[in-house]
Amino acid sequence: MGVLELLSEVGCHLRVSLFDVTYRHFFGRTWKSSSRPAEPLSRQPARIVFNEPLYFHTSLNHPHVVAVVEVVVEGRRRDGTLQTLSCGFGILRIFSHKPESPTSTSQDKRLRLYHGSPRALLHPLLQDPIEQNKHMTLIESCSLQCTLRPYPLLEPVFHLLPENLLVSGLQQIPGLLPAHGESGDALRKPRLQKCLTCHLDDLFFTLYPSLEKFEEELLELVISDCFREAGSPLDVGALEILERRLCVGVHNGLGFVQRPQVLVLVPELEVALTRSASFSRKVGSSSKASSGNQALVLRSHLRLPEMVRHPAFAIVFQLEYVFNSPSGADGNAASLTSLSSLACMHMVRWAVWNPSLEAGSGRVTLPLQGGIQSNPSHCLVYKVPPASMSSEEVKQVESGTVQFQYSLSPEEHPDIPTGNAGSPKAERRSFRKPPASPSSPPASPPQGLTAPQDSPMGPGLSLSQLAASPPSPAPRHRLAKPSSQPPGSPASSLVPGEFPLEGRISHLEADLSQTALALGTSAADHLQELPFTPVHAPIIAGTQTRSSGGKLSRASLALLQSAGFPEILDANKQPAEAVSPTDPVKFSPQKEESDCLQGNEIVLQFLAFSRAPQDEQAVPWPQTVYFTFQFYRFPPETTPRLQLVELANAGKTGSASLSHILVQIQKDGFFDAGSPGFQRKYLVDPGFLRPGEQRWFARYLAMQTLQIDVWDGDSLLLVGSAAVQLKHLLRQGRPAVQVSHELEVVATEYEQDAMVVSGDVTRFGCVKPIDVHTVVKGQLHLTLANVGHLCEQRVRRPSSLPPSRSRVISNDGVGNFMGGSLLTPGGPRLKNVVQAQKLADVDSELAALLFTPPRPGARGPQGISQEGDAVRRRKLERMRAVRLRECGSEPGRRGLGALAQQSLHAQHARDLQVIAAYRERMKAESIASALSTAITTQHTIHATLGAAEFFEFALRNPHNAQHTVTVEIDNPELSLILDGQEWRYFKDMTDLHTPLEEDMFHLRGSLAPQLFLRPRETAHIPFKFQTFSVGPWASAQVLFRAGSGKLLAVFCLTVELQPHVVDQVFRFYHPELTFLKKAIRLPPWHTLPGAPVGTSSEDPPLHVRCSDPNIICETQNVGPGEPRDVFLKVASGPSPEVKDFFVTIYVDRWLATPVQTWQVHLHSLQRVDVSCITGQRTRLALVLRGTQTIRRVQAFSSHPQELTTDPRGVFVLPPHGVQDLHVSVRPRRPGSRFAHLHLVDVDAHQLVASWLLCLSCRPPLISKAFEIKLPAGGGRGANKRITYTNPYPSRRAYHLHSDHPHLLQFKEDAFQVGGGETYTIGLRFASRQRAGEEEILIYINDHEDKNEETFCVKVIYQ
Repeated sequence: MGVLELLSEVGCHLRVSLFDVTYRHFFGRTWKSSSRPAEPLSRQPARIVFNEPLYFHTSLNHPHVVAVVEVVVEGRRRDGTLQTLSCGFGILRIFSHKPESPTSTSQDKRLRLYHGSPRALLHPLLQDPIEQNKHMTLIESCSLQCTLRPYPLLEPVFHLLPENLLVSGLQQIPGLLPAHGESGDALRKPRLQKCLTCHLDDLFFTLYPSLEKFEEELLELVISDCFREAGSPLDVGALEILERRLCVGVHNGLGFVQRPQVLVLVPELEVALTRSASFSRKVGSSSKASSGNQALVLRSHLRLPEMVRHPAFAIVFQLEYVFNSPSGADGNAASLTSLSSLACMHMVRWAVWNPSLEAGSGRVTLPLQGGIQSNPSHCLVYKVPPASMSSEEVKQVESGTVQFQYSLSPEEHPDIPTGNAGSPKAERRSFRKPPASPSSPPASPPQGLTAPQDSPMGPGLSLSQLAASPPSPAPRHRLAKPSSQPPGSPASSLVPGEFPLEGRISHLEADLSQTALALGTSAADHLQELPFTPVHAPIIAGTQTRSSGGKLSRASLALLQSAGFPEILDANKQPAEAVSPTDPVKFSPQKEESDCLQGNEIVLQFLAFSRAPQDEQAVPWPQTVYFTFQFYRFPPETTPRLQLVELANAGKTGSASLSHILVQIQKDGFFDAGSPGFQRKYLVDPGFLRPGEQRWFARYLAMQTLQIDVWDGDSLLLVGSAAVQLKHLLRQGRPAVQVSHELEVVATEYEQDAMVVSGDVTRFGCVKPIDVHTVVKGQLHLTLANVGHLCEQRVRRPSSLPPSRSRVISNDGVGNFMGGSLLTPGGPRLKNVVQAQKLADVDSELAALLFTPPRPGARGPQGISQEGDAVRRRKLERMRAVRLRECGSEPGRRGLGALAQQSLHAQHARDLQVIAAYRERMKAESIASALSTAITTQHTIHATLGAAEFFEFALRNPHNAQHTVTVEIDNPELSLILDGQEWRYFKDMTDLHTPLEEDMFHLRGSLAPQLFLRPRETAHIPFKFQTFSVGPWASAQVLFRAGSGKLLAVFCLTVELQPHVVDQVFRFYHPELTFLKKAIRLPPWHTLPGAPVGTSSEDPPLHVRCSDPNIICETQNVGPGEPRDVFLKVASGPSPEVKDFFVTIYVDRWLATPVQTWQVHLHSLQRVDVSCITGQRTRLALVLRGTQTIRRVQAFSSHPQELTTDPRGVFVLPPHGVQDLHVSVRPRRPGSRFAHLHLVDVDAHQLVASWLLCLSCRPPLISKAFEIKLPAGGGRGANKRITYTNPYPSRRAYHLHSDHPHLLQFKEDAFQVGGGETYTIGLRFASRQRAGEEEILIYINDHEDKNEETFCVKVIYQ
């Protein structure tokens, strides 16, 4: 207090920082509260109220991550300077030690304050728990009160706030609107500012004095750094520039709003060699250097949809160079991996542009930055040209410029397809044009059209763009150098990096021309294998099916209600409670198990299926559809064919997405529109569920996504797939719930395998594949409901866990042996009482050997069918009477004669001998069986596919002698855990606190493992059951044998397999008897469900397993930041075989719990290869073979606009007959892709035959090119004319076709023109909604539909 008396204007504020106790490391940014006056300190008790909310979000969830709160007093000295004093600090435990409940509810905390500064936590003597450390001194009667609670409303603004950043709602967050009310807290109910879409075109970089000299000097400095690091010279040719990359992202002052887009720049000269001169750029207006000063050009259009009109929002450009990593200091490869596959990236320049808040479009020129100054990525950058550079030309120039054309537009609807940076069409839309060649004068265009010389069909992005990802913001760029330092100083332009493998490009082809430099051996030596990864264009996991999750509009709800769908009622005949699919679901297993309505009636109600609005002319809409899916462990479901009936009032409302409802088709082929929809109900009650399965079913609803495949009911072709989450079916104590979904039905088209040479990074952690196209086909309107029912069969213990949760199984005191005395003295008389029975009644084999007939009314032996009817009893009575008469006795006499009694005694004596012999023979087996039962332990677990079930068997040595026990297991899916680290991992995962021993087992190669047991000792033996096969149940038996071969214990395990969660479903169509090779790309590992939370920045190794051992499934561990691919190699069977299997993915070393489970369907079809030219008709014939009966069939195609058949409609296929099906193919776009052709029985709706047409389409030669500008926005089109001259001397007939018939129509589709004459072709161009560019091809074909000429019209929609 003495120091405070010397200060004036004394105030108090708080400082909060995040701290990692394990590594003693502060991270994030320290937050400072507003100052509060400290005058109330004189009162008793002293109290200062801050009442200031503090927000942050983090991916960490560990009890060792804490918040350190420091109390600071500040005041002014007499000289006016500000002085701050630390009054103590407290430790706030944010996360609980129980990972399942981090901070589920609001918690009031009282922090005790300690003397000193928070920097004391960095001392190594302060170990956890810090609060109990002897070096920590409490401040008496001083504490700090706060409230800690989760805040879900902050999730929509995560992209504006960097992770682990502590902010207050009173601070201005760029991208958020100001707060309502007097509180001023903008984060209390955050509201996002409206986004704008920024389009960048004609972007290029100019580096001085020229690109060639700049890169030459850059390579010299990199080689100089390598020499300085290794101490020996490096060959100049050993290092080269592989790629020039541009990273563009939107920054809000706190961090990048989205992950920056990565694109590839190419020198202007390369563009000039591949582009037409008509698209050249006027260099004179943008470059002051000579024609030799070429620039780096971006050939694609750039779209940034996350821009906001805010002064803090800026667009950041980062220019990076990719080099191949040098093989060694002396040029000889120490390892052959560096010649082709390794690469390193360095940032050389960057620029920041703050768009004007008023301007809508324009052209911008920005200076490039470099050197040691701070930049948005917080990494080192290549130096700027200092005055002491050796090159005379560099001394006179600046660091370079970047120029581009921009336009700002309001945010577009996400469902509207836009020109992303990586789409093939977008790559051709806008680019910096090379200089025009003066030797090629432009042709004279027809009316209103300019005629460029060529079509802008340029190459795509590079291969490393597809495979390699940009480096992380960690300081791995070592290219910065202070401009004031001399060239010979240690901090040169390229600091030696500690990460030689970071940023490696592992998918580049091996350059075999350089092997002579590295091998250096004779030709007789074995070739050294280079690291080469085959390139399979990846399929992005998570994009095949998706659930929109959007709720229906009011117009759609009104249409559905007026259609007359049956209402879903609860057990009391009241309407089920409707929930929104956008509402969050709070899952409480205890509430589900304590529900008195234990019966769950799951209702799936298919309501409507409507076509998605598309710009292009799509395939004909199906007339009938049917659905396939599988719910829980019920059999796979295939619905009947449903008719699509168009709504009469659909076009008059604002709901454009709802147009057709589903109606069941009756047996006579007609449908009744008065009873629309289709319902499928599943009753899940205690009678259906196994004991303990109730919790598994609730977990299934909470986590599972139901995949629904939509099929065309007439052609039997797959329309698409939809996925819906089942979490809203959790009733949580309510009598009934229902939720209505509008799901996107997505069709995925895979092209043929090819060496892909282009690609694009579209969003964080994902690479857009080249040969995979997804199209939204329509919207499926579906209602899900869960109706609770009372059940007569009540669950015995609703809270009882499945038997698999019992982790320790003991064989001590097994009570399965029922022998001993019948009545045990002094014990319970009813527990071990055994009713005596005759041997003939319990053993059918013995009963068949006995001679004495059974008495009437006696029970027959077990295992023999008891007829017991009147006829049989009457026959037996007659036979008995005959025998008695033969023995001299009358049937009615009470006694028997002497002869009859003698015969009965003989029979009884023989039976006694048989019984004695039988007992003697079976005695050893019965005793052994009884003793085996006494030492046998039965146990049941519930397992799922791919998940490891861990348990321990407590084995007790019952003898007074030590034994070496051999463990024999008859099922390979059950295994011992032999590694101590793996055992400890499973113990920590299951929270099991039993003894753990290292080197417990004696391993003997392929023989069974052994362990040593002392007399009367009990040892815990760890087991792990893990299956990759699909089945209802499995069993395993474990024998524990002593050294003499005697059994000590028998463990019988029964496994009941539960339904597993399927995260992704893939369906491939592939030619029969070939190999399918696919690469499926994973999303970032930390976004996978179940991924561990840790402080390590490196990605964990991935492991994959397949349910089919005949399928090759593997993944490779690549460098940090690189995308992860799962490679599949599957042998397809004969047509029409369908191969189904599962793929499980793990991120833990011991493969304990899969983070992803995929289901793959592989359809094997007959392959037909077709080589064709775009726009030209190609004909082929397929052989049809009749079946045993006559059939009425029809051929259907997946691409009816491009593939037609003859006969077109329904025709008769005679039995055992052979006829041809003529197929005509006229493709609209070039490339390689698949098309499906089905031959369907129209009466039975059965698939008779199917083919997979592998189309290889070549583009035609373009003879003329034109350009036209049209207004966008759905206005009027334009009428144009072009001329065509018949080059032949005779009269010819021609046909006109277009690859975009919805944008271009002809006045006449066919015409005739005399030899050498000219014909005018009338064109009608339609407008479209979106602005942009489109290339339309006009095919002029002869009378045989062979292509004569092709014109290209470039339409610019403004």
